[in-house]
Amino acid sequence: MKIWYLIIALFLVSINLRPAITSVAPLLETIQQDLGMSGTTAGLLTTLPVLCMGIFAPLATKISERVGLERGIFYSLMLITFATALRGFFGTVPLLIVTAFLAGVGIGIAGPLVSGFIKQYFPTKPGVVGVYTVSMAIGAGSATGISAPVYEAVGSWKPALAIWAILGVAAMFVWIRFPGKKKAEILSEKTALPWTSGRAWLILIFFGLMSSIFYSVTAWGAPIIQSMGYGSVAAGSMLTAFVLIQIPSSFIIPSLVAKYGYVFPTLIGCTIVELGGILLLISGGHPLLAMLLIGLGAGGLFPLALMLPIIETNTYQQASAWAAMSQGGGYVISAMGPMGVGAVYDYTGSYTAALYGMVTIIVIMGVIQILLWTTARQTTLKR
Repeated sequence: MKIWYLIIALFLVSINLRPAITSVAPLLETIQQDLGMSGTTAGLLTTLPVLCMGIFAPLATKISERVGLERGIFYSLMLITFATALRGFFGTVPLLIVTAFLAGVGIGIAGPLVSGFIKQYFPTKPGVVGVYTVSMAIGAGSATGISAPVYEAVGSWKPALAIWAILGVAAMFVWIRFPGKKKAEILSEKTALPWTSGRAWLILIFFGLMSSIFYSVTAWGAPIIQSMGYGSVAAGSMLTAFVLIQIPSSFIIPSLVAKYGYVFPTLIGCTIVELGGILLLISGGHPLLAMLLIGLGAGGLFPLALMLPIIETNTYQQASAWAAMSQGGGYVISAMGPMGVGAVYDYTGSYTAALYGMVTIIVIMGVIQILLWTTARQTTLKR
């Protein structure tokens, strides 16, 4: 297939990997009040998809071996689209939990397959990860910024959540053109997950800690800002800024790293920027600046974390396996973030303790990055 079609396909699958999660955040308080949910239960709406993304990511390699990367991605899109559309029909806590589960399964399987897709079709261009992450940021930002206005326009949060199924339908029209895997192409030698690699474990832990910060801020950023005395509209706008600033940073930073190298110093720099944003929230600084700093750091960290399995491996099968392990275990770790923030808030009545917890996580993340840097191969993008 032509390069432009591959890029469009990558864009459309990637843009579908976040709205099922981020569309909930600006409506979380409304849904809580409407359904009488506690903070812990509300946190589950964003925690459960992330947890499922971790638990089911290792299935990606099996599905790839069975039906191929492309058809596996198509089936994942079907599941995400179905789960998202279902939210428009019933407004109950059990249904929201079920749809969160199904969406998480689909996203969890798609993630490692997309990494393998990039390795297979763009083996010498790891910077294409920038297209992947920019597309996810666009999807996340659109869902964060548009869901609340849709709710205001129609007077119900159900269609505001379900409308994002349209993106899935559009992606399925493109991905259905990819052929399934022929029997002759099924690998005789299976690619195992790198459970015995200490380096793979470091990447897994780093991915988990990084994602826990991202999803905690995504789920609770608006309520944290509201607790500082700002209204829901202002809080939603600042959360949207957190997401939108990731669009340029998630494209520019991996592109520069792919061209000039120095992946690990760049990781550490992004971590310092993100830490500065959290400290600004704790000190009572302006939340808009804080959210921009956190988003700028997160926008660089995420694509570089996705790039690591690609640059550490030699084949697309290995890339999918490393990505499945890092995303599988990593998302399980990160799922504790939003639920932990909700639980701490229920217990203390304040977000301060949770923010200090984020500081601790970011510091540990930086230590792991230094370990990865000092043990990197000389060929790993100039270290």
